[in-house]
Amino acid sequence: MAATDLLFQAGVVFAVLAVGGAVADRYGQSVIPAYIVAGIVVGPNVPQVFGYSFVLVETREFIDLLAELGIVFLLFFIGLEFNLERLAASRDRILGAGAIDVGINGTVGAAIGFALGFSALESLFLAGIVAISSSAIITKTLIDLGWIADPESETILGLLVFEDVVVAVYLAVVTAVALGGNGGGVGDVAGVDLASLDPTGGVGASIAVSLAVLLALVALAVWGTPLLERYLATDSNEQFLVRVVAAAAGVAGLALVLGVSEAVAAFFLGAAFGATDHAHRIERVITSERDLYAAVFFFAIGLETDPALVAGVLEPLAALAAITAATKLVSGYWGGRTYGLSERRSRRVAVAMVARGEFSLVIAALAARPEAGLPNGDTIAALAVGYVLVMGVLGTVLMGSSEALERRFFERRVDGG
Repeated sequence: MAATDLLFQAGVVFAVLAVGGAVADRYGQSVIPAYIVAGIVVGPNVPQVFGYSFVLVETREFIDLLAELGIVFLLFFIGLEFNLERLAASRDRILGAGAIDVGINGTVGAAIGFALGFSALESLFLAGIVAISSSAIITKTLIDLGWIADPESETILGLLVFEDVVVAVYLAVVTAVALGGNGGGVGDVAGVDLASLDPTGGVGASIAVSLAVLLALVALAVWGTPLLERYLATDSNEQFLVRVVAAAAGVAGLALVLGVSEAVAAFFLGAAFGATDHAHRIERVITSERDLYAAVFFFAIGLETDPALVAGVLEPLAALAAITAATKLVSGYWGGRTYGLSERRSRRVAVAMVARGEFSLVIAALAARPEAGLPNGDTIAALAVGYVLVMGVLGTVLMGSSEALERRFFERRVDGG
């Protein structure tokens, strides 16, 4: 493809994002659903009208790259705001709330899979798709709504970190089970072949690598402050930005190659930088990049959404969305109370955890691979795409409407929050 064609498509991407964002702002709504819908409207799966195709943008590597950077910078920014010592001090509460969250939703997801006639392995895939909330969507909405400074944000972020660690181990397990005899790995789903990095091909080796990477990042966050201070010591804003981007993209990319969530890696790296004297300067210089790349990430979700495939699974999709939205509300509220929050703050945790996103799509892509040999792999993929769209929109709407819902349903209740 010619560079001019790529440049034109890049222009179209940002133009429709600008239009979608303007419409969302005009009606006081979150920009995230608007970005997702924009991707559907101009993407390769838009239906023809009177025999004419209105496809303006197709999936390209540059879109995938910008979308990955969106996840990285969202979680990196959240890590900057998060106190790692407080996270460690709250580990027992996080483990309790996280176990409730993943336990309830994973179990319900597997049960729905069996009810749909899926095999045990297929039901395990569906369990992962519905159990893990979207770090990207939730953290973006936390920032947009200003919740990041509120007490419930610590619980929400703790739950997201717990889920991201769980999904790193989960992906290692299901990859080895589904593709064990055929090669490939977690990174292979993202276009990276991990076979050469894991000669044994075993689950234990994959998990060991994941845990080693996570421990190294935690060690950097705890003991690496002097090193990071020297790394960022420059008066040039240009060089400062380049160094931050190099660290975030490099560490997250290496983690992904090793089979670890780039979101988890970016979060802990952000926490490490947040302990330095440069934290506020980092926030100032990367905010624009964070918002720009995050917009492309949500656009990319819409780009991958095929309305025709989703239309074929509307009935199970509606049941899946309704049931698992309810279970996330229950587990989120219960988790908030376990964490020690008031009823009001716990309800905010509940609505915040509803959105699903990037990890659900990664799991679905793995299930749809021919090497996995799953008879219902394509059905799972179609369900996941529609599910992410529905739950992403529902989650952001619930968070944005939380105050109105609070007044409507709970205004007469006395709450210490």
